[in-house]
Amino acid sequence: MGLEEQLPSGVLLSSVEVLAGYVRKSSLWPATFGLACCAIEMMATGAPRYDLARFGMEVFRASPRQADVMIVAGRVSQKMAPVLRQVYDQMPGPKWVIAMGVCASSGGMFNNYAIVQGVDHIVPVDIYLPGCPPRPEMLMDAILKLHDQIQHTKLGAHRQAEIAELESAALTATPTIDMKGLLR
Repeated sequence: MGLEEQLPSGVLLSSVEVLAGYVRKSSLWPATFGLACCAIEMMATGAPRYDLARFGMEVFRASPRQADVMIVAGRVSQKMAPVLRQVYDQMPGPKWVIAMGVCASSGGMFNNYAIVQGVDHIVPVDIYLPGCPPRPEMLMDAILKLHDQIQHTKLGAHRQAEIAELESAALTATPTIDMKGLLR
């Protein structure tokens, strides 16, 4: 029993936002930006055992002009930061970023002047993926979470209102810990 048998008169209605979200999430092309040991796990995710092809992501793009998802895998040095930003700026919109591993998310164990303490200081990050290094299953889970985020992204004027609402909520948010006890 197929879909056409369950639809009355063969007509299916949807909104443009739902259709655009479905198309966007089903056609992500990742840009490779492997910088350290996390890149090995990212490559393993694209191998036949884990098979990113089922999500339409089987080809990692070497050109940023053909990619819309940047997976930053590993630590970002101060010298590599401008290159990372340039690759991000060359990607066409809409574009998303996954910070893969604790080094990309927060600098990891490298708390020194040479390593950027979180790639979010350079590019906006959509999904943070913890671990040292994170397993391929974790990257696939992050990609599924990104799919869900893309599917529910609003379009046009609705998107601008959503961004304004999120920014105002972030500005009025109260701290999660009491800083008075920590300062001396």
